[in-house]
Amino acid sequence: MRPADHPEFFRFPAPEGRSRESSIVLDAEGRFQHDGALVDHPGMAQAFASWIDLHPDDGRFILNNGYDWTYFSVSDVPFFVLGLHERAGELVLALSDGSQSPLDPGSLTLGAQGALYTTVKNGRFRARFSQAAQIALGPWLREAENGAVFLEIAGTRHALENSGGGS
Repeated sequence: MRPADHPEFFRFPAPEGRSRESSIVLDAEGRFQHDGALVDHPGMAQAFASWIDLHPDDGRFILNNGYDWTYFSVSDVPFFVLGLHERAGELVLALSDGSQSPLDPGSLTLGAQGALYTTVKNGRFRARFSQAAQIALGPWLREAENGAVFLEIAGTRHALENSGGGS
């Protein structure tokens, strides 16, 4: 049994002399930093990405490895779409934590500088498309007569909403 399996796991105090607050930041480019320095070890950065969660009581971002957890800061979004592929008439997104998530076309929004955002992981989180993933979406993008851009998947059109902001 892992500590995270205990029903009070998120309510246990931090280990003695420690805090649940951290100086870990996920920046707007999807890079982790700790105490202002880039986390450049690929295994550690990937581990952090795979530990992203929300605290069940206060909804703040946490890193949770099942044995311990800490709060961290997110500059834009907690996940990034790195690629995509079509499967059985739907688009499947490859995410920065190594997982896959089906695209919810209704959640696509255009943010600042034309960046695409969507919800992932059953709508729990927001994700921003990397430039490569946004380019890979090209075969499904169409332009309407009025100049509006929409997504067409398996013959169904999906409007792209303009959020006017970042996330």
